Amino acid sequence: MSKEEKKLFIQTLGCQMNDTDSQHIIAELKEHKNYITTDQMEEADLIIINTCSVREKPVQKLFSEIGQFNIKKKKDAKIGVCGCTASHLGEDIIKRAPYVDFVVGARNISKIKDVVDKKGSVEIDIDYDDSTYQFAQNSNSLYKTSVNISIGCDKECTYCIVPATRGDEISIPPEMIVEQVQKDVAKGAKEVTLLGQNVNSYGRRFSDGREKTNFTKLLQEVSKIEGLERIRFTSPHPLHMDDEFIEEFAKNPKISKCIHMPLQSGSTQVLKAMKRGYTKEWFLNRAKKIRDLVPNVRITTDIIVAFPGESQEDFEDTIDVIKQVKFDQIFNFKYSPRPNTKALEFKDLEIEDEIGSARLIEVIELHKLHQSELMDSNIGKTVEVLFESLKPNGEIAGFTDNYCQVFVKGSDELLGQIVKVKITDATRTALKGEVVN
Repeated sequence: MSKEEKKLFIQTLGCQMNDTDSQHIIAELKEHKNYITTDQMEEADLIIINTCSVREKPVQKLFSEIGQFNIKKKKDAKIGVCGCTASHLGEDIIKRAPYVDFVVGARNISKIKDVVDKKGSVEIDIDYDDSTYQFAQNSNSLYKTSVNISIGCDKECTYCIVPATRGDEISIPPEMIVEQVQKDVAKGAKEVTLLGQNVNSYGRRFSDGREKTNFTKLLQEVSKIEGLERIRFTSPHPLHMDDEFIEEFAKNPKISKCIHMPLQSGSTQVLKAMKRGYTKEWFLNRAKKIRDLVPNVRITTDIIVAFPGESQEDFEDTIDVIKQVKFDQIFNFKYSPRPNTKALEFKDLEIEDEIGSARLIEVIELHKLHQSELMDSNIGKTVEVLFESLKPNGEIAGFTDNYCQVFVKGSDELLGQIVKVKITDATRTALKGEVVN
């Protein structure tokens, strides 16, 4: 290490957008401030925690973690807090933890190189627009990359804090997205994940006032990139899953046949209280169309149980949707109130904790049955796997086109390759197989 180089330790909490923001932070500090990353917090000159605030626990974890960092860090090492919790807590973070050197909100990541040396700096403007900022480049995978296609969120879901931490939605110009993917493919990436709070509302608003476009057109442009094998995206919103979008998803061979459809609740009444904008019938219609057009599709979802005012009948509607769609993966949550959300006004309708916990367990157990059934159905099939990581015991792991993890016996010569594999065994979360020669 040269004398000028400094060491950065970064811990990321939360979603895939946070992961991408962390890669931007690393790249910006590497290029502009000569930082290199380290896995050893105790040897770092700069410690950053990039935060999530969608649920309560990440906020609690933030103060626990930075307290530990302060105890264990080397003398004169700086601590910074970035991300969504930074956006909504702002200078209160420094008030509660005075040893924190700076705070940078989720909408202000491009300012990191400017604030890292300014003790007490707080940058949390949710109206800040860096949609045309050209970030320095960094990736934590040789074979996969992720690219933000929009910033912010225009939805007003009553349980969600994101609009208060990431601001109004602005789309990143399509030519910037295509250029970024082309650069990553030139470095060896075979797969890209397009990221946004609601990716399929892409193109409604640009900083430069250009004409509107839509997500389907963006998918078509990205799929023209030579050398790019797979396109993934998250998260689409069920409300914007029109026929044009679904048909492009079905027929475009480069689009991974795994789609995230955040249900949240199966009750039209609860969906209305959540301000989701669609009904139980609309969701089921969209899921059926996708299943009919794409037989091998994997559909994943988010579900919140015990939202304020959720009756037993409302909950049974959620169970009914789970039984009809048979989701391949469910991210289950029991409702927890978040600051700066409309649902705080429903406090007198909150569900008793024991009822909420029982409903959550029922969802989890039902999903386990479906998961086992769906995963077992893969045994005997031959699938194409993009291998990306070495594992212990001589195994190598990768993902199918519909994003199921597969393990086989193999060496590093398979890394970055898309290979045919015959599936021989299944658990609820992964598949095992043998390479087909």
